[in-house]
Amino acid sequence: MKKAGIISLASYAPEKVMTNFDLEKMVETSDEWIVTRTGIKQRHIVAEDQATSDISTIAAKEALKKAGLEASDIDCFILATATPDMLFPSTGCLVTAKLGFTGVDSPPAYDIAAGCTGFVYGLAQAKAYVESGLYKRVMVIGAESLSRILDWTDRNTCVLFGDGAGAAIVSEAEGSGILGCELGSWGAGGMHLTLPAGGSLNPASQETIDKRMHYVHMDGNDVFKFAVRAMGIGCKKILDKTGLTADDIDWFVPHQANIRIIDSAAKRLGIGMERVLVSLDELGNTSAASIPMTIDKAQQKGKIKKGDKLLMVAFGAGLTWGASIIEW
Repeated sequence: MKKAGIISLASYAPEKVMTNFDLEKMVETSDEWIVTRTGIKQRHIVAEDQATSDISTIAAKEALKKAGLEASDIDCFILATATPDMLFPSTGCLVTAKLGFTGVDSPPAYDIAAGCTGFVYGLAQAKAYVESGLYKRVMVIGAESLSRILDWTDRNTCVLFGDGAGAAIVSEAEGSGILGCELGSWGAGGMHLTLPAGGSLNPASQETIDKRMHYVHMDGNDVFKFAVRAMGIGCKKILDKTGLTADDIDWFVPHQANIRIIDSAAKRLGIGMERVLVSLDELGNTSAASIPMTIDKAQQKGKIKKGDKLLMVAFGAGLTWGASIIEW
């Protein structure tokens, strides 16, 4: 049977950087308060003329360049995002157009709405496509322009998130590749993390605007509890599925939401922080872009070596969770 693996991975962080000290001038908060509770020191923000499709395209082109491939070599595009350019068409389709596809026979492209877990969901789909023989090469993109849907008067949410994109090319790979994926959800807890208006439940109106319903709403404590539990479940399931133990893992790559959650998950696994990849201090929570951006930062620093086993785990809106182990 064919084995799928990540053959190229790249990321893009917008040029504009917003520090905690910048936020001190915007909302009642402080650098100490943010760092102590989250571990975040700064985040990147999209330019006024950038949308999610734009930053996705930049990351995609870099992944193609690293792999020595052209856009035409990709058979399918999966884009995970909570901040699409618009409800439809899919941002994935917009990205294919920006990559130069013009005909009606362009490759399939679609979006995944699994919040911060989106990249792991997309990776699982790409693995299935490649190993079944349906597609030879699949590009999975996790991208967010979260600054566009934040209430900059709400210190409980606006300090947490950042913008960015990560793109991975999944293809038949030599060696072990993607060892396995485990996905799950808890729809009963979905209302703990929402963008309340703009859909069919609460169509845009003057009332929804006045009530600030077009911004991220989050029950922080409930999401925190879910995160700790879901990450534990996800890690156990994927380790059991692959027949590995935490000792076999070279790098733990948790979703970059909060340093306290990351620390708790690592301790539960018995993994020291020296084996945990962390980027939230520089990037904040970039949702679906979080895991690929974190891996790319690590590979740029030469941390990840061929043969290393990476355990990825994420949680997000839905509520969703997902875990995967790959051999680099």
